[in-house]
Amino acid sequence: MGSRRSLLFFIFFFFFASHSFVTSRILPEISVTTSSILDVAESIRKTKDASSFQLNQQEDQTHSPSSSSSFSLQLHSRASVRGAEHPDYKSLTLARLELSYGDGSYTVGDFATETLTIGSASVENVAVGCGHSNEGLFVGAAGLLGLGGGLLALPSQLNTTSFSYCLVDRDSDSVSTVEFGSDISRDAVVAPLLRNHQLDTFYYLGLTGISVGGEMLQIPMSSYEMDESGSGGIIIDSGTAVTRLQTEIYNSLRDAFVKGTTDLERAAGVAMFDTCYNLSAKTTIEVPTVAFHFPGGKMLALPAKNYMIPVDSVGTFCLAFAPTASSMAIIGNVQQQGTRVAFDLANALIGFSSNKC
Repeated sequence: MGSRRSLLFFIFFFFFASHSFVTSRILPEISVTTSSILDVAESIRKTKDASSFQLNQQEDQTHSPSSSSSFSLQLHSRASVRGAEHPDYKSLTLARLELSYGDGSYTVGDFATETLTIGSASVENVAVGCGHSNEGLFVGAAGLLGLGGGLLALPSQLNTTSFSYCLVDRDSDSVSTVEFGSDISRDAVVAPLLRNHQLDTFYYLGLTGISVGGEMLQIPMSSYEMDESGSGGIIIDSGTAVTRLQTEIYNSLRDAFVKGTTDLERAAGVAMFDTCYNLSAKTTIEVPTVAFHFPGGKMLALPAKNYMIPVDSVGTFCLAFAPTASSMAIIGNVQQQGTRVAFDLANALIGFSSNKC
């Protein structure tokens, strides 16, 4: 990907990038409540056609401060938040922007304010980062949109208490969308949205369990919960590709999935994935349905394409979950594709609406 010496526009702090090497579509059909049908042939064909993916991305959609009358560099990041109350408010030192991500991507630049225009509406003095040196998975992007819970995230700056986004498949001709001021759909699967005062940027899910093939994993509910110190819990993140589960939960999920796929030929693991299959001779397969469970008996069943993904062009598919040594688990964007995820911050709720992109 390399390093790019250009101005890249960032709006803080929780990011929308899809950090995954998978660029293929899988077209599943849900057959019964405990299993899903996967169209393998279509997935393999799409993977073979994906070599031009990087070439089709628009590059260098960079922001030009000199062409903007509303662009303003800020003197001190903490001063910018607290204003004249901060002792360094009159400092002549420009606020430095340095952000790094778990996949090794990073950006270095300046803290600034700019007028943000969405449709016919404009908002002045929106805090942004203007990156001069950017390395990693930023190719083709004009910037990154921050939707987290921090003061500098866009929802806080827009003073909105609700928003939603829908991530389409990576090779889709459609466009992923984000809406501000949108309500949770009436047919959505609604779950508690929890916050951690130690890490106010993250959105935590009130998850009560995970099932595979209609059978709940034998994991204590406490394993999904955040403790009194703020450790543990499960966050939802549009900037992480693959869902990472605590080792105990992941091992239980993997073992249950393997038990339900004994008729499929196993393949060697690939990168972070240790549960892979050789499906080169298959056209369709039936796999156990993976579902997330929430309070009140509510359940979000994932389509097969959101957890069985192709990793090459010759028919190797892997279970798209991975273990983490961290006490905190992450629901990533592969598992969110094709689902509108709506945040009701005022009522501390999150809603999932399938096929609402």
